[in-house]
Amino acid sequence: MAIYELDPVDRIAVAAVGEPGQRRFFLLATGSGRTLTLSCEKSQIQALVARLHQMLEAQQIEAAESSVAVGATDPPGEPEWQIGEMGLGYHEARRMFVLVASQAAVGESTEETEASDAPSVRFWLSPDQVVAFSVQAESVLSAGRPLCPRCGLPMDPAGHPCPVMNGARPVF
Repeated sequence: MAIYELDPVDRIAVAAVGEPGQRRFFLLATGSGRTLTLSCEKSQIQALVARLHQMLEAQQIEAAESSVAVGATDPPGEPEWQIGEMGLGYHEARRMFVLVASQAAVGESTEETEASDAPSVRFWLSPDQVVAFSVQAESVLSAGRPLCPRCGLPMDPAGHPCPVMNGARPVF
């Protein structure tokens, strides 16, 4: 299995291409003389941001401490591969976060083959980079379709069949 290391990451960001409801998401990173563009799902970025907030809180790192500027991202190039799994950890001695992204399985193969052949990349991030990435990723995520105030599901411009209005979901 090929394992790439971006240690440390110079820049990491999320980009979205397309109209809300039809957007494709990308994880963009540079570091160690390498630039990576990886395709991912919106739900993966949402879960990553939620976990980053938990880990920042566990390490008692405040969002206000970040001095890393959050700017616009360049349009993504062709992705190297689709992210299948992500993991997140904190290296206490280095005081760095590590994000591991592994390629999604392609075609028919056994789990053993997938684990040994799928490339992975480790992104090493400072706490300030994690805070800045979290803010930037949240801004990209919130630029999509507005959420219904009743049910919390994304609303399409053409209309929204809200399940709360037809009795299928309880009102909170």
